Amino acid sequence: MKKINFITLFSAAALLLGTCTASAQFVTKHGSEDFKIGVAGFSFRNFNIDETLKMMKQMGVKYMSVKDFHLPMNSTTEQMEAFKAKLAAADVNGYILGPIYMNSKADADRAFEYVKRYGADIFIGVPAYELLPYVNEKIKEYNVRMAIHTHGPDTQTFPDAADVMAHIKDLDPRIGICIDLGHTARFGASCVNDLKKYKDRIYDIHIKDETEASKAGQTWEMGRGIMDIPAIVKTLRKIGYTGVVSLEFEKDGKNPLPGVAESIGYLRGVCDATK
Repeated sequence: MKKINFITLFSAAALLLGTCTASAQFVTKHGSEDFKIGVAGFSFRNFNIDETLKMMKQMGVKYMSVKDFHLPMNSTTEQMEAFKAKLAAADVNGYILGPIYMNSKADADRAFEYVKRYGADIFIGVPAYELLPYVNEKIKEYNVRMAIHTHGPDTQTFPDAADVMAHIKDLDPRIGICIDLGHTARFGASCVNDLKKYKDRIYDIHIKDETEASKAGQTWEMGRGIMDIPAIVKTLRKIGYTGVVSLEFEKDGKNPLPGVAESIGYLRGVCDATK
């Protein structure tokens, strides 16, 4: 009898706890829900799409920028539809393609056809400077947006948002910026100032922490480095950013999950704490 009573009591308590928990979750609004937090596909460059989706599910991340090692540039429409169906089944939105590098007109033609077959209305692109007039015409022809990725001090092409704007200010407004905030810090620019100054042309964001604000800086787990993540989150709220903020974790390519999960957790915590 005592055993039956204990089981009955335990079951009732568990049911009550579950009800209270579900109710609390229903009415609670977390600051991290103000943003679409995603992961850049490059973070999982050594893993196939099935392995990648499994890791994303473990973290509850629902947005991914799709790189060509997960969806090759020569993929057919049928292959792309199967890929998108796989993402949808995992409750993941492959919201943007890229970065896609373009050093010739043939590269640009291939890139825009790739985007068209996927059915995307935006992609991350890195065209050569001299290719911009041709890309500008392609933007008009295909009616898509392109966010140019910034790469900090590692390249001479588009190191920061100021350089991107200097080259696109007279081009079609559908050409904008994918600002990589880690590379922005490594270049010596202010993430907060650039977010404010170029907010109208920032179409996508990659975020990471860095060991130092110089070319020698390396990706670190978010919250351990020199990046002022709380100031960045507050600025995103201030400018009314509604796009995706994707973690691009370049560290530990063969075992990224611990660092990615720690970084995503930290970012969510900052979003909640600064609400």
